[in-house]
Amino acid sequence: MRWRLLPIAIAMPLIFATETACADGYEPAGSAAPVPLQASNWTGFYANAGVGYGLWDAQTTTDGPGRCISCATTDHAGRGWLGEVGLGYDYQFTDRIVAGLLFNYDLADMRGRVSDAVFTIGDTSNDSTWFVGMRAGWLMTPDILSYWSVGYTQTHFTGATLHNSFTGAPLVPPAHLESYDAGGWFLGSGLEVAVHGGWFWRGEFRYADYSKQVRLETGINPVQFLNFNPVVGTATSEIVYKFGWGH
Repeated sequence: MRWRLLPIAIAMPLIFATETACADGYEPAGSAAPVPLQASNWTGFYANAGVGYGLWDAQTTTDGPGRCISCATTDHAGRGWLGEVGLGYDYQFTDRIVAGLLFNYDLADMRGRVSDAVFTIGDTSNDSTWFVGMRAGWLMTPDILSYWSVGYTQTHFTGATLHNSFTGAPLVPPAHLESYDAGGWFLGSGLEVAVHGGWFWRGEFRYADYSKQVRLETGINPVQFLNFNPVVGTATSEIVYKFGWGH
């Protein structure tokens, strides 16, 4: 599933552009005169907030002291809802081109189950992520922006109480999978539409790829290490308020 998420992020603006062009009756081959644009100003600061849904997929292997215990790569996955808030700044360079900086913070409960492929399982949740980067887009009309975003991101997965993968019972003595924190890169794409005054609606898909980190399994003798390498895809619907829009 992990490599199916990235093409979606790349293709979304192309889909938006095609649908908007068809809705406006735009025909490239027969276009004779440029469409006049009103002088809307997208330059300025904004705040955004919204909700969405996300999926993660993690490839794992398991190591022990000085050796590989489960060398075959295993895929684990999770899903769930999220909430997002953010701030940003855009600058309108021309009648068509807008670019700017962004910061977003997500709170989520994208819960899934992981296993060391030996005898333990546990539930872990991707519960918080932040993003910092830039976006650049094309004004298909004065009120509709199709854009891409890219930048750096850090995420957190919760720790887990480990259970026996055959019986489902908690291990005795208790065992625990440590939490996961890592940074990576993200690529997003979206559509932003003027609603009224400084209020806008935004829909965005985002793909994030994080580095492989070791998650320690404590309470097990000998100690085991779960190599955890996730990617995350999210889709959000948001309300945006642009300060000083139109001035």
